[in-house]
Amino acid sequence: MSHALSRLGRVAARRPWVVIGSWVLLAVVVVGASSTAGTELEDSFRVPGLDSQIANDLLAEAGSDQAGPTAQVVVTPADEGVTFFDSAVARDALAELQSAAQETPNVLSTTDPAGALAAGTGTDGLVSPDGRVALLRVQYPLIEDLSVADLDRLKELGAGVDASVLRVEMGGDLFFAFEDTTAGPGELVGVVAALVILFVAFGSLVAAMIPVGMAVLGLAVGLGVMPLLGHLVEIPSYAPVLGAMVGLGVGIDYALFVMTRHRDYLSRGMSVEDSVSRALATAGQPVVFAGGIVVVSILGLAVAGVPFMTAGGIAIAVVVLLMVAASVTLLPALLGLVGRHVVGRRRIAQEGPGWQRWVRHVTRHPGVYAVGVTALLLALAAPVTALRVGIPDDGALPADWTQRQAYDLLADGFGPGSNGPLIIAVEVNGDDGAVEALTAAVAADPGIASVAPASVDDTAGIATIVAVPSTGPQERATTETVERLRAEVFPVSLDGSAARAHVGGQTANFADVGVRVNDRLPAFIGAVLLLSFVLLMLVFRSVLVPLKAVLLNLLSIGASYGVMVMVFQWGWGADLIGLESTVPIVSFIPMFMFAILFGLSMDYEVFLLSRVREERAASGSDDESVVHGIARTGRVITSAALIMVSVFMAFVLGEDAATKMFGVGLATAVLIDATLVRLVLVPATMKLLGSANWWLPGWLDRLLPRVELEVDVPEPERELVRV
Repeated sequence: MSHALSRLGRVAARRPWVVIGSWVLLAVVVVGASSTAGTELEDSFRVPGLDSQIANDLLAEAGSDQAGPTAQVVVTPADEGVTFFDSAVARDALAELQSAAQETPNVLSTTDPAGALAAGTGTDGLVSPDGRVALLRVQYPLIEDLSVADLDRLKELGAGVDASVLRVEMGGDLFFAFEDTTAGPGELVGVVAALVILFVAFGSLVAAMIPVGMAVLGLAVGLGVMPLLGHLVEIPSYAPVLGAMVGLGVGIDYALFVMTRHRDYLSRGMSVEDSVSRALATAGQPVVFAGGIVVVSILGLAVAGVPFMTAGGIAIAVVVLLMVAASVTLLPALLGLVGRHVVGRRRIAQEGPGWQRWVRHVTRHPGVYAVGVTALLLALAAPVTALRVGIPDDGALPADWTQRQAYDLLADGFGPGSNGPLIIAVEVNGDDGAVEALTAAVAADPGIASVAPASVDDTAGIATIVAVPSTGPQERATTETVERLRAEVFPVSLDGSAARAHVGGQTANFADVGVRVNDRLPAFIGAVLLLSFVLLMLVFRSVLVPLKAVLLNLLSIGASYGVMVMVFQWGWGADLIGLESTVPIVSFIPMFMFAILFGLSMDYEVFLLSRVREERAASGSDDESVVHGIARTGRVITSAALIMVSVFMAFVLGEDAATKMFGVGLATAVLIDATLVRLVLVPATMKLLGSANWWLPGWLDRLLPRVELEVDVPEPERELVRV
């Protein structure tokens, strides 16, 4: 591989405009094709095999109105001293709103609180007991038949209401599916932060701009591809945000690794072409290898059996692949174009004396540092035992958003459970009496606040029961209610009956997805750990090096999970990141984070150990190779980590709780991994293990195929060279 990368680097450096022009043309073509022929990104939580999915499928097959998403239009008189019970003007305006909603394209049905008020009966669930809040539940067909245009039409409907008579707020499934709540300045802030860090690290504006420019162009292609991928799989709406996070982070990191080698070789007096070629042959190999681990880890999300996670993983893996491709083609072209201007006037040190002093200090006290840092990371990881998964509901959104306003009005008027009703699908199977018994049993459950009369479709043999829990959608008690209905209420009430019942609706679906992910998480973690262990063993011809890497990575990732629990579940520092209220950890985030972080941590591991092995090949000393290897990579690793932390933390500025979780979790893990792990635990444990670091049984060495990274033997004298 090194020879191929070397030739590729030389060709790109020799013909930079051809390569750069090709990438620009590719970006223009992809973005243009995406805007004209791309699909809309959709959030589909369809997961085959779940009880909630069975319920939703039954309702869809029966043509039930409850099969599709709903929007909740929450209405209250603009005058706080008026209720619907005593204001004919407010009731008339409510009736007009309901009529307009019913006539909106793609609307199947709406509730009619104004009609119920006029009749004087049946206002339960439609108008609050105090007469202040009315609920227009707008029912839509299956989500596959809808688009963001349906949401826009609903918003226009609310905007047309006379604000002096009615206050209208909106929320519900339709907003969850099509409203973009992830918008924020994350990408821009991350790019600016990266430029500043790179300028400080290299002392050259040209050197700072090259990694950022490469990453931005690669990201433009990667994000542009996503709507085109939508023709093959349903790409979820969160994929561009997460793809931007990961793409910017790894792209700048990969460029930084290669460019550091290039500047090193220039300082030795190499020509630009030779330097680019050599840098790609040495640093390019770890980049390709580490990028491959990131891609494999992310694609491993398929084991969860959750389609929207698999599709999101595919989209993000494509972004990472494009960043690797840009690192070995576009980057050498940019380096060839700017020539020696990448160095500037600052002298280049082969290794920082400060880093060397630090590593020598750690290796003089390896036991103390190994035990102390391990204890600290275990303490940070301890809150994982309290981790609770779920999906943050609209109550976690900013207080001035209409979804949050609608959520609060419903909770105040009808109780918190009204924001997440349970839709129970009953397969009657000829037993019509079972529905009545089941309805009574569900209503009697302590976790249920109210149950609407069952709707029975005799032709399809499906009955629909809408039950409102007494607790909010994201509360643990609601999940327990769903579990209790399935495990206790249904079996008892349907004992001896041919009827079968299933709990559906968004609340139950989110809970079921969390259970599915938790069940598959151990297998996923085991598979990624085993694969990473084998790949590192192949490259470094060692048993203990990959074993240590796996264990240390687990420590840093576990600590990041613990920090997320502290911030998002316990509320520690929540105000600092603009979190409105404590929320459960989004069910799919732990698995996504593990896939991304394990791959990213391998970037640092491969880069660092490659240097250590180079030093060992030059000096033959285990202790000195650790000191000089880490001293030569310390500045690069910390700079790369600072860039990635800045990129990830910039996304905390967004208002969506899930985006904040990704930002905090990824930033914490990278910070811990690049500092406490790479610069403390790695030298401490390598010192303790000594020559055993590189032990590999002879029989295993003969059995394993050779996967060698090219070694660059450092010069004996580490001088400072002015370029």
